[in-house]
Amino acid sequence: MEFLDFAVPLLGATFSSTQAWTFLFVTITFMVYLYIGWASRAQESGDFYVAGQGVPAIANGAATAADWMSAASFISMAGLISGLGSDGSFYLLGWTGGYVLLAMLLAPYLRKFGQYTVPDFVAKRYYSETARIVAAICAVFISITYVAGQMQGVGIVFARFLEVEMWQGVVIGMVIVGVFAVLGGMKGITWTQVVQFFVLIAAFLIPTFALSYMLTDNPIPQVGFVTGDIAEKVNLIHEDLGFAAYTQPFTNYDKMNVLLITLALMTGTAGLPHVIVRFYTVANVRAARYSAFWALLFIALLYTSAPVLAMFARFSILETLQGAEIGQVVTDENDGVEYYPIYRLNDDGEKEVVQWVSNWQKTGLVKINDKNKDGILSLKNVDGNFDEVTINRDILVLATPEIAKLSPWVIAIVATGGLAAALSTAAGLLLVISSSMAHDLYVHFVEPNATEPRRLLVARIMIIGAIFVAGYFGINPPGFIGQVVAFAFGLAAASFFPAIFLGIFDKRMNRQGATTGMVVGLAFTAFYIVTCRSDKIFGTAEPLMTPWFAGSSWMPNGLGPEAAGAVGLMLNFVLALVISRLTPPPPEDVQDLVESVRIPRGSHAPEAHFDETDAEADNP
Repeated sequence: MEFLDFAVPLLGATFSSTQAWTFLFVTITFMVYLYIGWASRAQESGDFYVAGQGVPAIANGAATAADWMSAASFISMAGLISGLGSDGSFYLLGWTGGYVLLAMLLAPYLRKFGQYTVPDFVAKRYYSETARIVAAICAVFISITYVAGQMQGVGIVFARFLEVEMWQGVVIGMVIVGVFAVLGGMKGITWTQVVQFFVLIAAFLIPTFALSYMLTDNPIPQVGFVTGDIAEKVNLIHEDLGFAAYTQPFTNYDKMNVLLITLALMTGTAGLPHVIVRFYTVANVRAARYSAFWALLFIALLYTSAPVLAMFARFSILETLQGAEIGQVVTDENDGVEYYPIYRLNDDGEKEVVQWVSNWQKTGLVKINDKNKDGILSLKNVDGNFDEVTINRDILVLATPEIAKLSPWVIAIVATGGLAAALSTAAGLLLVISSSMAHDLYVHFVEPNATEPRRLLVARIMIIGAIFVAGYFGINPPGFIGQVVAFAFGLAAASFFPAIFLGIFDKRMNRQGATTGMVVGLAFTAFYIVTCRSDKIFGTAEPLMTPWFAGSSWMPNGLGPEAAGAVGLMLNFVLALVISRLTPPPPEDVQDLVESVRIPRGSHAPEAHFDETDAEADNP
């Protein structure tokens, strides 16, 4: 990294600390985001909801990648893979496979329908305003769950790098994302996300390249991983500490849970409303296809690097901490927080503090407990965890530059990238909540004749309300970022994916089947997640329900909450197909519409409102 250090201006003399560099980069990027929000102020519903459908394909690809590569992808995924080993790959397979499913199977056809939102599509396809209400509620439920993980990521970044309380960091993030989302709507969010993509991808790749070079002498992580021997080294250390080999599958999750979670993540990705709506922002079906290509290419840059970074970071942590000396407790003179300094011998044989451990202890996300009081840190396996240290999985990517002893400005770039990842996705999710509440519910059922300024005002008020809800769950999260996001994917899989898939490929699917399937799928998945995680969500002493099938030979730990979406998906499909065959078929014009959409040439102009005179109404 010497050449990079040399390239940085002499500002390093002034900005010698990570906190100062972080403040500088965060301030610059936030000013850019705010300027874009102001310059892209939406004056019409078309600009607010679909950016006027004038976004170029490559820009939409970058925005889609940023929208989709959330705090879970940037901050949490590598940490989950690092902690879970081979089993963590279901996050990688589910999220990437799901995007391919969306891009190839659904996106062009959805663009052909030419609507503003997913509830718009559901209402048009299923000739039902009741279906619109159900879809809007599903979208809000999914998005609030998802955005909670993004706000949690913002809090973690601010807590460590700007040394504020996590709740204060969440509040700062709420204010920033609120400004450019409220002002610009989808138009402002889109161009902000284009900038955020380049920030987050640079922030992820720079330390990954550096760590790869340090450990394998090859700066390209994928090549270093294949040609180097890091995997063998990590496996040996794991086995010495009493863990299963890092690359051994099904050590943390049984085969059935891995299969179900992967299925839930794949179909949930294809049903995420904030990703689907991005394909409505381009001019036509051809642009939607090219957008999908560019987004997949941009996503691959991060997703092929994440598992490599996870293993490199795991090796560095094991090598650094196992057998390290635990110092006497120290009280930080600035904030009064107590922490244990950890000492290792450097390359010159001199004892030095492992600074990153001290830094992260102050946030409460790394905890040291010298259980046997021998002054030596032990990482031996105790019930699947390290014996004397607890490391929050969400810090891994953010801590990697410090673990690798990179320059403060590199650490600051990673922090800035983490914020970009969280804020970009949060903005897209907030717009979905706003559009569902304002466009799909308020305008259609409360004030159908609302003027354009009135509609925009209601949409902006809904965004502000959604920000407060997201902030609450960001401060009181129900799990790791990756877990919280996995719950959102499960909800999307159980509600939207069958309705969208069958709406495109099954002409016989009617409103009764689709609506029942969405309600049951969402209700089951939400119930299962809430009752199994009630201790985290509501603070109960124990979960209200133990996982189903726990103790069985084929699912020893029971059906995990992350896998519940796959069961909800199956319930949705079965009910939708059976009920649609037992009830009258859709009107002929709806069947003709489905038939025409299967040939995705051209596109309809977006229809702001569903006209019930075009098809049978719910309550004649």
